[in-house]
Amino acid sequence: MRQLAGFFPATAYPDVLVGLGEPDDAAIYRLDDTRALINTTDFFTPIVDDPWTFGAIAAANAMSDVYAMGGEVLFALNIAGFPSDMEAGTIAQIFAGGAVKVREAGAAIAGGHTVNSPEPFYGLAVTGMVHPDHVMRKGGAHPGDQLFLTKPLGTGIIATTAKRTGPAESDEDRQARQAQGKPDLDVRDLDAAVVSMLRLNQAAARAARAADVRAATDITGFGLLGHASEMVLGSEPGVGFVIEAAAVPVLSGAFRYVEAGYVARGARLNPGHFGEHVHFADAIPATLRTVLWESETSGGLLLAVPPAQVRVFEQACAKVEQSVWRIGEVVRREGIQVI
Repeated sequence: MRQLAGFFPATAYPDVLVGLGEPDDAAIYRLDDTRALINTTDFFTPIVDDPWTFGAIAAANAMSDVYAMGGEVLFALNIAGFPSDMEAGTIAQIFAGGAVKVREAGAAIAGGHTVNSPEPFYGLAVTGMVHPDHVMRKGGAHPGDQLFLTKPLGTGIIATTAKRTGPAESDEDRQARQAQGKPDLDVRDLDAAVVSMLRLNQAAARAARAADVRAATDITGFGLLGHASEMVLGSEPGVGFVIEAAAVPVLSGAFRYVEAGYVARGARLNPGHFGEHVHFADAIPATLRTVLWESETSGGLLLAVPPAQVRVFEQACAKVEQSVWRIGEVVRREGIQVI
């Protein structure tokens, strides 16, 4: 998309505060001195078997980009495609799950569009609002800022494991897998991943606004290290991150499933896109490196919190029972160092 930036130069559209020229999470258009619209869209194919849960996760994931920009959701439009022979009740459950999450955000489903598709997909086009002076961007991190993550990693790994060891697995494949010593999916691990994916990033974004955070992103397809790289590249030259690997929260079972080979495309592709910006200490094991690179679905926010506002941020999170982990800091150096 950024190849189109030349057709829409920022100088010709001064009210487009965030657009094609920046690798940010959503577009922002200024209405006046106190209001700016946020617009984003996202959709994907099912990652869990239950249709209601799939719809709810897809909606939470789509709205996350509004929260990553520091805003609140106003309304959303459904974007969906289904096979022509898919049961109407299943489709209704997908839409119902999405609607419940949008209502939880204090917003409304106001319409949408559905097409025939050989494989089902669902998501939202989301419109939000933010004060123009309080936008959170991927760039804008400063040395001394403390890095916080608001959800554990591992949803992509666990969802991949569920696909490869779930009901669709043939008896022959199951027997071969078990003969190789590869584990079954522990349903408790999947339940924990679903709970994480269903949680909105709304409370985390509000806590960030209370602490005057200006640099943030949400962790999705590029994984923690890919999205962290985007933040580093978007900040002023000479700004880098130090990430303390042992402090990064990881869902139960994720390491075991990585060792069994249950990884998705993100763990293979993201290092190729961003690897030149990331340097690991020799002691960081391969399984942990994979988890840090792997794609996430409806992941948490990665926030660069000014040092003077850390206590404000942590207290705001505690007040609404929002989990948060300090995983590193912003430093005066190039790239990302994982120690």
